[in-house]
Amino acid sequence: MPADAQTDRSAALAFGGLAAMAAALGIGRFVYTPILPVMLAALGWSKSDAGIIASANFLGYLAGAMLASLPFAAARPRWWLLAGLVVSSVTTAAMALSSNIVIFVALRFIGGAASAFVIVCASTLVLQQLALSGRHSLSGIHFAGVGLGIMVSALAVSTMLVWGAGWKHLWIASGALAALATAVAAALVPHSRDIAAKPQAVNAQTSPPGIGAMILAYGLFGFGYVITATFLIAIVRLAENVHVLEPWVWIIFGLAAIPSVTVWGWLGQRIGIFNAFAVACALEALGVVASVEWVTMSGIAVATLLLGGTFMGITALGFVAGRTLAPGNSQQALGRMTASFSLGQIAGPVVAGFLSERLGDFRMASLIAAAALVVAAALSARTSWLVAAHASRQKAAATANAANCYLTANGA
Repeated sequence: MPADAQTDRSAALAFGGLAAMAAALGIGRFVYTPILPVMLAALGWSKSDAGIIASANFLGYLAGAMLASLPFAAARPRWWLLAGLVVSSVTTAAMALSSNIVIFVALRFIGGAASAFVIVCASTLVLQQLALSGRHSLSGIHFAGVGLGIMVSALAVSTMLVWGAGWKHLWIASGALAALATAVAAALVPHSRDIAAKPQAVNAQTSPPGIGAMILAYGLFGFGYVITATFLIAIVRLAENVHVLEPWVWIIFGLAAIPSVTVWGWLGQRIGIFNAFAVACALEALGVVASVEWVTMSGIAVATLLLGGTFMGITALGFVAGRTLAPGNSQQALGRMTASFSLGQIAGPVVAGFLSERLGDFRMASLIAAAALVVAAALSARTSWLVAAHASRQKAAATANAANCYLTANGA
């Protein structure tokens, strides 16, 4: 295939991945945040109710991630990718059909499972094929879909609220946006056999230590980011002095997320994946603290930028860290990290809802989340040291082995 044609097909593939991530994650998963305050006011939910519904989505994500890693999904990744996108769009729009909290929980659970199929199958079809075709640099476009979906859906929700739309109309419109992005993904993501790839050699190596610490760190990240990501707009609505920011907070969040994977990937190449993970977690912890301790216009803006600018970067860095620490069995390592991340996400909204009901705000829950992120940063920094020490030992052993071979060959 001519180089120009291969470049065009790789770019189309990356933008197809962008559309898929926008539909299932940016819209299907995260649009709950800007719609939530409207539903709280209209339906009289408690914060605990809202937390349970959010956790149902994350529980579905855990179940979907486990199912999507099985052979039946790996055998037909494009079929399951498109099925996940369709289910995500339908369950998003269907949130408008009932006011029953049990129905909401079921729909968010199913939507969460669908989003997991999308991210797993998209990783197979998009990221793997981009890497094999030598165009791994385009993966930033793929991940930018999450931020783009958040931004577009936030703009749509804010605009419709100005027009006086109710929460049911917001869900229907969000489902329609997800369906539109699904159609784009279906047009741009081909079957894996249609994508040319250059075979790359895999070097055998001894796995460095630290996978257990990073699995724990990834779970703490899931817990640490999700409370603010779920309740940020509700936090803003509760504070009269920053209420004017409510329509803009989620838009800023999405804008900050769009370039984040590219930026953090660049930093990871320069200071190391584990150090970049630690720095990102520390900055995110500052953003979480700022959301409840610096409740001014500038404080909320800083909190939104820090959270939006780190959460997808940490997600991607975690995937790279898992492959680095378990080169011989990366699928299993990533499965465990995904499970840990999901458990953290499930616990976060429940804890936040429980504490906010009893304490009257999200301050304590957010400070606990920030502490979890600081611990995640420390675990990743320690893993960086362990990996460097392991590499030094490997290098010393290789040098000693070469010296012994030289001495043996020369009769010493």
